[in-house]
Amino acid sequence: MARVFVYGTLKKGQPNYKHMINTAKGLAKFQGRGRTVEKYPLVIAGKYNIPYMLNIPGKGHQVAGEIYLVDEQMLQFLDEFEGCPDMYQRTLMRIEVVEWEGKGGASEARAATEGVMECFVYSTTTYPPEWVSLPYHDSYDSSGKHGLSYVLRESR
Repeated sequence: MARVFVYGTLKKGQPNYKHMINTAKGLAKFQGRGRTVEKYPLVIAGKYNIPYMLNIPGKGHQVAGEIYLVDEQMLQFLDEFEGCPDMYQRTLMRIEVVEWEGKGGASEARAATEGVMECFVYSTTTYPPEWVSLPYHDSYDSSGKHGLSYVLRESR
């Protein structure tokens, strides 16, 4: 099992959350909410208004999201879904736990109470340079104040 931090359309209540609960794609157990320890630019970009975390540590905001424990099948699905390694790259990042519901073993509980754990995050180093100038967000909601409606894959 691996820990994955999602900050965009895969979160609860967002357009692609359905994939996280589709057991045919693998298992994903919600563990809690968190935010990146370091600041990163979270932008909404491209003609489909996709949220991207640009892998530029120290710039932007601490990004809020959700922590999941996923099995190998779900991790493979997420790699494919996120276009890894071309569109997004899956890297380990330090995530500060904000709220914990996980029921893991002793090491999980210790990491949660100490407040920081390593999770895989899909961020990108492969983006047009002008994206660095887009507005930075600290959290993503597809129907947020930004007014940039996410376009589902099946509608592209």
